[in-house]
Amino acid sequence: MAACVSRVELSVSCRSLLDRDLGSRSDPLCVLLQDAGGGRWAELDRTEKIKNCQDPEFCKKLVVDYYFEKVQKLKFGVYDIDNESFDLNDDDYLGGIECTLGQVVSSSVFTRPLELKQGKPAGKGTITDVFGKSDPFLEFYKQNDAGTWQLTYRSEVIKNNLNPCWRKFSVPLQTFCGGDFNKPIKVQCADHDSDGSHDLIGTLETTLAQMQTAGAGSLVEYECIHPEKKQKKKNYKNSGIIRIKSCKIETEYSFLDYVMGGCQINFTVGVDFTASNGDPKSPDSLHYISPDGINEYLIAIWSVGSVVQDYDTDKLFPAFGFGAQVPPSWQVSHEFALNFNPSNPYCQGIQGIVDAYRQILPQIRLYGPTNFSPIINHVARFAAHSLQQGTAAQYFILLIVTDGEITDLDQTRQAIVNASKLPMSIIIVGVGEADFKAMEFLDGDGGVLKSVTGEPAARDIVQFVPFRQFKNAPREALSQMVLAEVPKQLVSFYKWQGWPPLKLPEIKATQIQASPGYL
Repeated sequence: MAACVSRVELSVSCRSLLDRDLGSRSDPLCVLLQDAGGGRWAELDRTEKIKNCQDPEFCKKLVVDYYFEKVQKLKFGVYDIDNESFDLNDDDYLGGIECTLGQVVSSSVFTRPLELKQGKPAGKGTITDVFGKSDPFLEFYKQNDAGTWQLTYRSEVIKNNLNPCWRKFSVPLQTFCGGDFNKPIKVQCADHDSDGSHDLIGTLETTLAQMQTAGAGSLVEYECIHPEKKQKKKNYKNSGIIRIKSCKIETEYSFLDYVMGGCQINFTVGVDFTASNGDPKSPDSLHYISPDGINEYLIAIWSVGSVVQDYDTDKLFPAFGFGAQVPPSWQVSHEFALNFNPSNPYCQGIQGIVDAYRQILPQIRLYGPTNFSPIINHVARFAAHSLQQGTAAQYFILLIVTDGEITDLDQTRQAIVNASKLPMSIIIVGVGEADFKAMEFLDGDGGVLKSVTGEPAARDIVQFVPFRQFKNAPREALSQMVLAEVPKQLVSFYKWQGWPPLKLPEIKATQIQASPGYL
């Protein structure tokens, strides 16, 4: 009768290894040997080498055939590898242990002190063997019209776990099952191997209609069947149970759904008129209008505004300046209307903004400081009023064109954090050759933007682009870059609020969300 053989995988880690290298830590490797009789030991497997580490956790598992009916003597040896030779005789021995495979598999965690030789400890070094559990992952397949299976989703791998719970995932309905709730779906569970030779645990077949019965505390369970084991083993039941915790269909609206549904894009411009821009009469000034009638401020306004204006039906855009002394009092203002009409700061189209800019430039005195927060808070007040309507009716885009200096950074951070809870996006275009680190910081460079008190932004609403990157590029390149994130920001806000478009589109994109679990 053929012997019953199981292949066992052992995960190995060590702590407080001896340090044999001068000027650096050891480069340990663990080798597994089995008693071959007559005082001889045969190598079965070895781990990878880990550089400069006294507490290694080896990724490669050590594999050995397990026989219940035998006493299998094992030796684990840890070496400091100093060369590329496979031979371990010229490497420093950091310690080892002798045990039986039965001792290892009968312990959930098997830990022993390392010894240089019998009775002589290897410092405080220890070795831990964990009887290798599966590293399971799931794959979902849909059946094509030709009868073949097509992969639609692969889950993450759960390491060393026989009771994993995979995270929720979303898949477009068309991708998942072709929109047919009764089309066969195959779910395959496998044990992940780093070399790609994954071992099948089992499979099941279901339909989306069946999976949808999961939810509200009700689970859908399936036996996970390994076809070969079922055929060979008379008493085989299954290789585990797959449980679907929840499965629901959700409508996923797009940017076009909201725009076509009636959402208005409100465009506001803020222009930096601080003295750091230079005297507008001087050709060196960022506000100097060249003989052909342009400068970087005008190009930025035209590039972005020409795209956004198509999404606003009345084409009336409020435009403001900040950081200048304004007549007749010549007080510094950080929120003055470009058309000098504070009760009606709206300009007719992008051309109206350009005309107001050209007319006001010789009438003001560039001054300072550079404060962003007043104009951000100005637009935020309108966005907050729109929020009270409780519908996806209006979304606000603020374009700030600046030379990069900023004085009220802390107040601006708070203003952006507050605005992140509103239907609003902020685009900052930096003109000139200044250091724009503050702008990059506001854009969330390196992480989520936070206020001085540590309050994080509810979502990312700032997009910063330095104009100098587009000096020699087509004008549409700038608008494509600065507006690229706006659709995602708009959709994320209304999804967060749970608001559909004002008018439901005729064609809807749908997604499936599922939370599978394996036991």
